[in-house]
Amino acid sequence: MEQSLSQNWVQFCTALARAGKVLDRADAPLGSIDQAEGLRYLSRLTRISLEAFIESSDPDFPRLFKMTDETIKIGGDNPDNIYWNANIVGDREYRISGNRGAVPYLSFGTKANRLATEGQMVSTGEIEDSDIAFDEDGRFEIMVSQTPKPGNWLPMSADTSMLLVRQTFLDKAAESPAILQIECLNGPPHPKPLDPASIDLKLRSAAAFVSGTSETFADWTRMFMDNPNQLLPRDQAIFQNVGGDPNIHYLHGYWRLEPDEAWVIETEVPDCRFWNFVLQNWWMESGEYTYNPNTWLNPAKAVLEAGNRLTIVVAKKNPGFGNWIDTAGHREGTALLRWISAKRRPVPQCRVVRMST
Repeated sequence: MEQSLSQNWVQFCTALARAGKVLDRADAPLGSIDQAEGLRYLSRLTRISLEAFIESSDPDFPRLFKMTDETIKIGGDNPDNIYWNANIVGDREYRISGNRGAVPYLSFGTKANRLATEGQMVSTGEIEDSDIAFDEDGRFEIMVSQTPKPGNWLPMSADTSMLLVRQTFLDKAAESPAILQIECLNGPPHPKPLDPASIDLKLRSAAAFVSGTSETFADWTRMFMDNPNQLLPRDQAIFQNVGGDPNIHYLHGYWRLEPDEAWVIETEVPDCRFWNFVLQNWWMESGEYTYNPNTWLNPAKAVLEAGNRLTIVVAKKNPGFGNWIDTAGHREGTALLRWISAKRRPVPQCRVVRMST
């Protein structure tokens, strides 16, 4: 006897409930703000999983959507980015078209999205603005396929399942974003009618994404906790395997401070296209940057010292020196320093100091 559709829904809800075990990990913080943000984090992952695996899931009729934005934050998101995603498939061909606007850094990557099953999102092709031909008005087209194409071409592989677009800004308010469209060139003329088996699979995938994503990045935080109050380069393959941009060098860290302590980070800023520092919570979400400008730092905001030296001070209140990053009520969390297309990749010197009360 076939299972009723109501049982499919119960199985989906049960799988979502099991994802909540990430909140009970022995290494997860017990502070009220951290636990509250953990609950919110799971709700956010649920929201985007339904968008990604149901509403915008058809690779024959791809739709650009934001898997990360001001209220959905995954795996060390970048406040200076606008992210766009689309579900695609390796046996189709696609055309991306649009206008690049005034965004300083624009990159496109095809990914084999295995976050729900293996905790990975492997790159299958990359192209960025310095490799793209634009016309005099900034218009462009990119062909996306397994077989090479003339002009701007973004490779795929047989198991490609996602397009990831990064627009990186110095000042989102002042710089116009790219305008983008995507279309499938060799798919059917109309979407297939929905059937019970396919929606059940989509719901299962959505629930698996919530569980797999939350556990993957909680494992990262646990890894960073072994070297507190440091920003270390680590094996970059770890970060590339979940969709990281190969042009970005990631220095992740974990921080823990007493109320009268500050985390001082000092580094030379190398010759690079872009950099930023982002303070994150334990769940690897950036701070509420829409309303608090002191939760992250980039070249347009930072004050550098002689010799292109940068001092960042993470503290509960403004220390009166360096570039202050607000802990925003947290006692611990994660952090990320990015160098984009850097000729050198310095590792910062870090120390914890007592603050005057």
